[in-house]
Amino acid sequence: MGQVCGLYQVDQSTIAVKEKFGKFSTVMGPGCHCVPWCCGVNIAGVLSLRVQQLDVRCETKTKDNVFVTVVASVQYRAHLETAEDAFYKLTNPREQIKSYVFDVVRASVPRMILDDVFEQKNEIAKTVAEELEKAMRTYGYEIVQTLIVDIEPDETVKRAMNEINAAARLRVATRERAEAEKTLQVKRAEGEAEAKYLSGVGIARQRQAIVDGLRESVLAFSDNVPGTSPKEVMDMVLVTQYFDTMKEIGASSRNSTVFIPHGPGAVRDVAEQIRNGLLQGDAGRTTTH
Repeated sequence: MGQVCGLYQVDQSTIAVKEKFGKFSTVMGPGCHCVPWCCGVNIAGVLSLRVQQLDVRCETKTKDNVFVTVVASVQYRAHLETAEDAFYKLTNPREQIKSYVFDVVRASVPRMILDDVFEQKNEIAKTVAEELEKAMRTYGYEIVQTLIVDIEPDETVKRAMNEINAAARLRVATRERAEAEKTLQVKRAEGEAEAKYLSGVGIARQRQAIVDGLRESVLAFSDNVPGTSPKEVMDMVLVTQYFDTMKEIGASSRNSTVFIPHGPGAVRDVAEQIRNGLLQGDAGRTTTH
């Protein structure tokens, strides 16, 4: 109805290209415009000034012969000042942008190995943006931003890379586990050595205390009972210790019947046997030394 009346509405962020008798006349901005079609004036088309995005998937090969798919995201827009060029010079700007992205990516990536492609994707994006800006400025378009949003190696390559990473992590974990086991064994050995050392010190102190106690007992008995010799006192102490030991053996629930000689003569034999055993032990130690 508006065109019948010679009126035409242009939406916000959009421009309309007006022609007169097939020749470019002017660019109309948002709003309502008079278009006297009866005078040969018509609207050739509209052009959006919004930022548009184009995702381009480009398959190429790296320097180490790995096929990868590089996904580039290009954001572009047309300007009011260059709307005539943007409308008339390119039939399909999206395909033109794709062609330039393919050209730059396939010229850059084959000079890099796969690891460098991942590390230098920002440099690739910068190169693509520079080339696009120089080329598309001629056609009235501005390149707002260019990003390399994804790099997809071949599926077999990704699987191999994952296996390599898994093997490397397993190797590190095995080495760390071995170091931990080594440290544990060393600490355990040090603990056992320290325990044995302290046990030896304790036994030595215990024996020293027994010797000191026996010596004090013999000296005290000799002083309090005149006429007794240290030998007699020692015999009595040994016999007393012997019977205390027999008492403990008999009181233990884990032992059965024990047969021992009994009587005055037997007691004398027991003392003699203990004394001879001690003397034989002393003689053996002296021979050894």
